[in-house]
Parts: sequence; C-alpha cells; structure tokens
Amino acid sequence: MEFLWAFVVGGGICVIGQLLLDVAKLTPAHVMSSFVVAGAVLDAFDLYDNLIRFAGAGATVPITSFGHSLLHGAMDQADEHGFIGVAIGIFELTSTGIATAILFGFLVALVFKPKG
Repeated sequence: MEFLWAFVVGGGICVIGQLLLDVAKLTPAHVMSSFVVAGAVLDAFDLYDNLIRFAGAGATVPITSFGHSLLHGAMDQADEHGFIGVAIGIFELTSTGIATAILFGFLVALVFKPKG
C-alpha cells in the first residue's frame, strides 16, 4: 500500500505541475519556484511532515520537498543560533542537493553543447 500512495501523491504533484504548464501557460521556472514555495508554506503549517509520513517517497522526491527542507532547516537552526541560524539551517539540509545539481549541470554542459 505504501508504494501505491507514494505513486498517487507523487503523480498528483506531477499532474498539478503539468496542468500549470499546459493550462496556466506558466514557464518551467515559474512552476518550479511555485512548488518550492508551496513546500515551504506547507511546512510552515506543519502539513508537509504529515504528507511525508503518509506518502513517503511520493512526497520527498518532488521539488516541493526542497522547499520543505529549506524552511525546516532554517527554523530548526534559528531556534538554536538566532538570525545566523537561518542561513546555517538552509544550507545544512540542502547542501547535498545543491552541490549535486551544480556538479551534474557542469558535467552535462561539458558533454553536450549548451544553447544560448
């Protein structure tokens, strides 16, 4: 049953993204930014952790989880270190994902001829 709910929730997030692209005519950058903000807002109201417990990877794999991680880390460290903890927390939980995106973006740019 866990796999089914992960598929349904993750697929539902993807369907929402595709509808935003096709119907609302948003650019991929707008959709991605909207999903990051949506994940942060859901985490602010303590809803995203419940979604993760319910759907597992269906909620942790999409880009909404990145927004959740940004806010979750910032709030945890802000409690301990104050204002500087916000910056510490943002990068503590998301540094692996950011570094991986930069590395693979660079490697793909070396292999393929980038446009623009």
